[in-house]
Amino acid sequence: MDDRGFFLTLQAIRRQLAAMPNELYLVRLIHHQTRKAFPGERLWTAQQLGNAATVRFLRVRNREGCDVYVQPYAGDQNAGYVLVDLDGAQPTVIATMRAHGHDPCVVLQTSPGRLQAWVHLSTAPLEPAVATAVGKWLAATYGGDPASTDWRHLGRLAGFTNQKPARRTPAGHAPWVKVVETQAGFAPGAEALLRSAQAWGLASSGPGRDSPGSAKGPSAQRFAPFSVLSAHANNFRAQKAHEALL
Repeated sequence: MDDRGFFLTLQAIRRQLAAMPNELYLVRLIHHQTRKAFPGERLWTAQQLGNAATVRFLRVRNREGCDVYVQPYAGDQNAGYVLVDLDGAQPTVIATMRAHGHDPCVVLQTSPGRLQAWVHLSTAPLEPAVATAVGKWLAATYGGDPASTDWRHLGRLAGFTNQKPARRTPAGHAPWVKVVETQAGFAPGAEALLRSAQAWGLASSGPGRDSPGSAKGPSAQRFAPFSVLSAHANNFRAQKAHEALL
């Protein structure tokens, strides 16, 4: 049984990373009770993460209560991938994203009824402000978690269990993080999203720019044009509501 679980985890990891290729990945283990990161956080290649010894190490930590998170890594910039946390979204949300050119390259089920989607926007690193702005717009448009939109937010790594007590099954088991679908490549609407973000001036690095990922967060001046994104998101939702009545 353990061998079967090992190979299912290995298959899930390889499938997820194959659809979101990157030179390096940051992996973080966070214990669900203490919320403290496991010591020894490091960067891995896809090959290293698919190594048998690595998978066994991560499975042991997972059984000990650690949730396993991953993020394509590009130093102090975004690696070209934006996470959309769709915990409370409609079941048809992925089809709606695809219909509007915002196709995810990876969709995970983190627990029954809860999804995470990675959208590939660029092979070149993105400025933190641009990636955050696009993440906020996608979350606002598709019902994602607005608290999970910063440029370096980590998502779950498939093949491990979700250790959050609130996500336990009625029988008390931790649900598995499963790969729902993968489709390597850029979202068809990626160029338009990035062009709009740059036009809104979100990548400016003028005086008063906060450091990437700082606790203080982006300055109001730098994100003033975000009202334009919000208006677009509101118009989009209104259009969908109107279509539902027809």
